[in-house]
Amino acid sequence: MSGYKRMWRRLLGDRRAAVCLGILAAELLCVLFLPPLLGLEPDLTDRTAGFWAPPSPEHWLGTDDVGRDVFSRLICGGRVSLLVGYGAAALNVAVGVPLGLLAGYRRGPWEFWIMRLADVFHTFPSIVLTLCLVTLFGASPLNLVLVLGLLGWPDIARLVYGNTLSVREKEYVTAARALGARTGTILVRNVLPNAAAPVWAALAQRVGRAILSESSLSFLGVGIRPPQASWGNLMQSASSLAVLAGRPWIWVPPGLLMVLTVVCLHVLGNALRDAMDPRSPAGRGGWEGR
Repeated sequence: MSGYKRMWRRLLGDRRAAVCLGILAAELLCVLFLPPLLGLEPDLTDRTAGFWAPPSPEHWLGTDDVGRDVFSRLICGGRVSLLVGYGAAALNVAVGVPLGLLAGYRRGPWEFWIMRLADVFHTFPSIVLTLCLVTLFGASPLNLVLVLGLLGWPDIARLVYGNTLSVREKEYVTAARALGARTGTILVRNVLPNAAAPVWAALAQRVGRAILSESSLSFLGVGIRPPQASWGNLMQSASSLAVLAGRPWIWVPPGLLMVLTVVCLHVLGNALRDAMDPRSPAGRGGWEGR
């Protein structure tokens, strides 16, 4: 059985990880397929229901300050928040993994310049730099993915760099070099599968961090702006004391979904880490007994 097949068997053997994986999959299915199936219109104003209408059979979560259906905006806003989260994390990996591999395997100038560039990125306060870039280029979902993705690569690169330093000295890598294999072939076939394995565990938590970053920016008013919905700008309504105290149907559902999503991603990331570590109980098959 291959290493990844064993990893998935161990991961799914943990009930908590399996439940979290199911919840995240259900969220994705809902935000992708419920809007066309139910004909949800997040920007449509219902003048009959009025403004700040409480939950009813017509509007399951009531309406907002301009009469828009909160349930429709919650589901469609989930598309934006999850897109930013998963997209930014994928871009972290797409940039960080190749740079970490090159720095760790080639050493010399590659190592110096890539690691110093990572140090430069770490010297800037991330929230300040993110606010400046989003304000400068605009707060579209694509721009948020690019900003959060390109600012988050140094952590992934450092993780891959450290693992590559160890893997490059292994006997199978030395043998591949002795047989005349090209550097690209060695990196892809011999180094990458072993050096980048822990990235899978970090990836889940990067998604949660990106979702929280988008929500924080939107809550501060510099992220996704109405009429486009996101979980963050739905939570922005809670900045009003009247809404916070008297209209919980506006801000409680997006808040609960954000907490649930980030907790599930955190649990899944820890479970992936344990499933890949042969020294952990999960790595020795201990999860099946839970």
